[in-house]
Amino acid sequence: MFATALSQLRYGAAILRNRRIRPQDLERIARDLIATLAEFGEPGADSALLPGQAGAVDPAVRRTVTERSLRATVRAAAQHTAYYRRTFDSLALDPRTLTPDTWDQVPVTSKAVLRSLPAAFVSAASAPALMALTTGTSGTPTAVWYSRAEVDIAVAMSTVSAVLGMGLRPRHTIAYAGCSRATLPLLNVEESVTRIGASFVQIGTVDPAVALDRLAAPLGLRGKAPQITHLTVSASYLSALVEEAERSGWKPSDFGLESIGVGGEVLSDPLKERAAAALGAKVSTSYMMTETVPSGGTPCAEGHLHHTTEFGHLEILDPVTHAPTPPGAVGVIVQTPYVPYRDCTLLLRYATGDLVRLPESATTCELAHLPATSPILGRWTGPLSREVPTWSVLNLLEAEPDIPLPARYALVDGPPGPRLHVLVRRLPSAGLLGRLEERATAAGLALHAIVLHDDLASMPPTGPVRADLREHTFESVRPAAVRVASPA
Repeated sequence: MFATALSQLRYGAAILRNRRIRPQDLERIARDLIATLAEFGEPGADSALLPGQAGAVDPAVRRTVTERSLRATVRAAAQHTAYYRRTFDSLALDPRTLTPDTWDQVPVTSKAVLRSLPAAFVSAASAPALMALTTGTSGTPTAVWYSRAEVDIAVAMSTVSAVLGMGLRPRHTIAYAGCSRATLPLLNVEESVTRIGASFVQIGTVDPAVALDRLAAPLGLRGKAPQITHLTVSASYLSALVEEAERSGWKPSDFGLESIGVGGEVLSDPLKERAAAALGAKVSTSYMMTETVPSGGTPCAEGHLHHTTEFGHLEILDPVTHAPTPPGAVGVIVQTPYVPYRDCTLLLRYATGDLVRLPESATTCELAHLPATSPILGRWTGPLSREVPTWSVLNLLEAEPDIPLPARYALVDGPPGPRLHVLVRRLPSAGLLGRLEERATAAGLALHAIVLHDDLASMPPTGPVRADLREHTFESVRPAAVRVASPA
């Protein structure tokens, strides 16, 4: 325990002084948490003070740490990355003079620039070890480089989060039903889960019928729950699982799921309810993206999304003007991940493209000491994406059993106003159009018309979803399709 106390002190000193974090210090903290769990069955009362646990901080201390972190981060980016060195030189901007009050002098970094020049954001003082790619559902995949130290730090923090946030224990088995090419989250989940002593199953985005079979199958492992207990999944693939479960008559009692964690896409309230009813588990969502790890957001009991201030600097800006978003309005998340948590790909004022609404007044929930927004509403693609956000459309469509999941739709602007084209199971669909129009009006959606289709080919192009990244398995191949070559 003395060694762990030293590790916590070294970690705290590194953060306060913006010095390099020793991954072994965070790993020791995570190991001690696991040892405490093994001996006492539950974490200690002081676990809320561990890294990443969103403890309350004195506002004056937070401002001091923010100022130091921003200066250290901008100094490293301007000195060691080609992109920001050119940027600061062209603007004659001195990174040493910047404060939180003058931070808006730093230009916003677009996703398009990072996609086109990923190496220009890699620090010359780092040792790149792992290239993580995004899925590319909103365009060309974005490449982000991580050092070995960054990966080790992320795994240690993920371990702490799994114990305290997810309540993961050695008796549990977690299944990862995300795309297998999502290197960083896959590595993070597998490493953190197995360090706790729990078990890990990689399912991938296979045929939903195959995935449900695996979730329902008995494990027969000594010391483990009889079936898989936790599922990590994207929202669209969860909707595909719900569609298959409802169609094929699966019951919640067929599974042993206790928790379903959703990330990477917008999660609607109706899908959350249908998934809980079909699979028999509590459904929750959090916010994190490959480019800004370990910064992220955690939902509170009142439905806000609260953003960590420990790992990065958060701004909510107008997606066009980059002016601060006023309370009650919708803006885009702009993140600056801090040095020393990040040392390889460095990003300043990175426009994530993710839309959120700011609360009109201060929150009073259990996480009120952290900045709050709405859940993620969608991705900025133009003015229409703010007026009719993805979250509102999915809340409208995914409540209807006559609309197959994942919901396929196209939002088309033009005179005299936006039209929402929706794929349905069959036409005519008695009462469906009337219900959708009535609920769209009640929700304040600025739609001129809703058009129903029973053939995807008759619709305008629909956007891709992560459930489309389907991985094939031999379990999906019919025996009749298998041909064995005859001996010559």
